[in-house]
Amino acid sequence: MPADAHRTKAAPDAGRAEPASPLTERQEARRRRILQACARLASRGGFDAVQMREVAESSQVALGTLYRYFPSKIHLLVATMQDQLEHLHATLRKKPPAGETAAERVAGTLMRAFRALQRDPLLADAMMRALTFADRGVSAEVEQVFRRTTAIILDATDLADPTPEQLSAVRVIGHTWHSTLITWLSGRASIEQVGEDIDTVCRLIDLTVPPPGRD
Repeated sequence: MPADAHRTKAAPDAGRAEPASPLTERQEARRRRILQACARLASRGGFDAVQMREVAESSQVALGTLYRYFPSKIHLLVATMQDQLEHLHATLRKKPPAGETAAERVAGTLMRAFRALQRDPLLADAMMRALTFADRGVSAEVEQVFRRTTAIILDATDLADPTPEQLSAVRVIGHTWHSTLITWLSGRASIEQVGEDIDTVCRLIDLTVPPPGRD
């Protein structure tokens, strides 16, 4: 297979998504429609069903306008994942995870996130494929996804001032969560195995907590 077989064609002169400056209310509403249309198409047919022209028609925006917001299909799907994680984070904040230890709370949170994605496997697969195919041109969007994942995990730890060692553990946990999701979506791991792997990696958090009496 050619090296660029999975690369998505971007619009001419498209290098970045629309301005970094704050969006107006109208622009935000348009962006919201685009993300919702992308999620609908992915839910129905997965990665291949998300075509920029269909997204534009479904969201009632001009194709050129769509490309100004999202230069390629990969940009769009990664942004959709960021959006899905934002909604998930808001839900988790309303009902924080239970657990006596940070490891238990983080594991519970990540399994709730996994089950949320499990309910819509075609959408989950499309977003994860985009994340996997993303090159340096999508680095800012990918970074937002990992930042949101990190924020979700940090909230679950309930650590007021995490140490560098704890932040490192959080990053490893985030990478493992994404990896187990990909493994499950590809049919190479059962839900039980995913749960075991998440429980195991989340113990890193408790290992970084100093024993009583130590700074």
